Amino acid sequence: MTTAVRFPYLSPDPQSTSTILLPLLPIQLGFHDQTVETVGLLDSGATVNVLPFTTGLQLGLVWEEPHPEMQLTGNLANLPAKGVIISAQAVSFPAVDLAFAWSQSDEIPLLLGQINFFMTFDICFFRSRNVFELLPKQN
Repeated sequence: MTTAVRFPYLSPDPQSTSTILLPLLPIQLGFHDQTVETVGLLDSGATVNVLPFTTGLQLGLVWEEPHPEMQLTGNLANLPAKGVIISAQAVSFPAVDLAFAWSQSDEIPLLLGQINFFMTFDICFFRSRNVFELLPKQN
């Protein structure tokens, strides 16, 4: 049986003296033969996963290629987005395919939301202790 892995909440800007800490998950993304090491914000309020524009380019995605257009909501409603499937691996857990709305903006972080990150992993937040735990969904 796989055990949960615990992560600390981190500052979104390590160079800053800010005391704001967020549930940021180190994650490796892959598309074809390209990989990117990054961090994703675990956002239980986000309906979908959102991929920033430059991260998509680093993975070899091409905006002009045909991908399904998506309509984001909330604060992101005015941003164009396209649906893409990206391989993702967190720590030593097996890689999984995640659906992302690839946004044509870098004004947002990599968001890991309900569809389909929270459907693929069990996450437990311990905000008062500034930690969270991650575990692949058990069948």
